[in-house]
Amino acid sequence: MSDLRSTIETASTFLRQQAKGFDPEFGLILGTGLGSLADEIEPVLTVPFPEIPGFVKSTAMSHAGNLVLGNLGGKRVMAMQGRVHFYEGYSMQEITLPVRVMRSMGCHSLIMSNAVGGMNPLMPPGTIMAVTDHINLMGDNPLIGANDEELGPRFPDMSQPYDRAYIDSVAKLALDMKIPLQRGVYVAVSGPNLETAAEYRFLRIIGADTVGMSLVPENLAAVHAGMRVLGLNVVTDQCLPDALEPADVQAIIAVANRTEPALRKLVTRFLEEA
Repeated sequence: MSDLRSTIETASTFLRQQAKGFDPEFGLILGTGLGSLADEIEPVLTVPFPEIPGFVKSTAMSHAGNLVLGNLGGKRVMAMQGRVHFYEGYSMQEITLPVRVMRSMGCHSLIMSNAVGGMNPLMPPGTIMAVTDHINLMGDNPLIGANDEELGPRFPDMSQPYDRAYIDSVAKLALDMKIPLQRGVYVAVSGPNLETAAEYRFLRIIGADTVGMSLVPENLAAVHAGMRVLGLNVVTDQCLPDALEPADVQAIIAVANRTEPALRKLVTRFLEEA
């Protein structure tokens, strides 16, 4: 057994003992813009990350750092209230361990949200974007190293990293609920600094609509494990290189908080219909 699989099984065994047979179907990563959705989960178990074997502490602003198991929208869910990031100094394997544990616990699908900068001028702050594809510019990959075939294939196919049926479904629900939703390409960078005007220009040229510092590692681990993935971006600031202004982190969080009620309703409805 690989060290990674041993770590996954240790964490999964701990959670199964605590949750007393609870069997989750959907994994949720509630990043900036969706953290309070955890408050609507009918909880079976809430555990701070550091209490779970192998998990690391979230140090990011506005990330609670709890794992919540319970019921939401008629589905059994396992939710990260906040996430950990590469820029916090953790390895790709540490960042993606929660996704691995979700799969081990029985989750067949993963729903993720995060705050992003909007480089597409048609996506102003407050836009919700369903991720159709991504570009990995983080300089690392959680799949590097010896592969454990019990966890997934050596060369996972990435022709559909974000499930097309899920994207179509959430788009239809958004239309019915009168919640504006766009589709686009996300690019992940390591951070923690924001980008220069020249970098934004480059990222736009290579085909990205939004940019952030997460989502992709978790996606790679989920796809490797055979999970279906839905990614939702919340555009919190506009990153137009020819009109670039200094970023205000508090303003970014404020935009995420304003957008949260609509995103929360959309994800809950998606679970109800899934």
